[in-house]
Amino acid sequence: MTPPPVIAIDGPAASGKGTVAQGVAAALRLHYLDSGSLYRLVALKASREGIAANDEARLAAVARSLEVAFDKRRIRLEGLDVTEELRGEPVSGAASRIAVLPSVRLALLSRQRSFRRPPGLVADGRDMGTVVFPDAVLKIYLTASAEVRAERRYKQLIEKGNSVTLEGLLLDIRERDARDSSRAAAPLKAAADALILDTTDMSIDESIAFVLERAKAVLKASRA
Repeated sequence: MTPPPVIAIDGPAASGKGTVAQGVAAALRLHYLDSGSLYRLVALKASREGIAANDEARLAAVARSLEVAFDKRRIRLEGLDVTEELRGEPVSGAASRIAVLPSVRLALLSRQRSFRRPPGLVADGRDMGTVVFPDAVLKIYLTASAEVRAERRYKQLIEKGNSVTLEGLLLDIRERDARDSSRAAAPLKAAADALILDTTDMSIDESIAFVLERAKAVLKASRA
């Protein structure tokens, strides 16, 4: 049987890929995977258990045994809602460091692929189109300048009452870009057959419309 179609949306930190992917998934009534949340969950549980960010064996064990539930836009770890905690800078930063570890990535691979169910999936992350779903019917690489991404993240965090600086966020984003693109396991890069979408001068609605138009076309062709 032909597996359900996947639309893969990859990109660097704060590029808007999650918001775009959710918008496309909702419009097409497809399942949605925020792959980054799985790494954040590993980071959060590791922090709670006092596991160092470089203890690859123990972190991989955490990744394999995660007791997690996704309920619409809420995420539960061991029965507790951790949605907001996962979006904080401490967890996000730790997740980026953990994501360079090959054993952790391997441990989460089958869990990510399990989200592929009828009628289809929209998945966002950093290696959705290159590693997790290389046969995706549509691959989008979403990007924007580091300055614009820092400004977007700054606005999000300030609205939630977080104390951050634009300069600090810009430095963090540049460090994450370097770490994600240089790691040995599944480095951040556009798939050879991905469409590059620079959203520096685009609104979220414009970005969603761009992806949605192309998604509808490829899904129609795949079902013909």
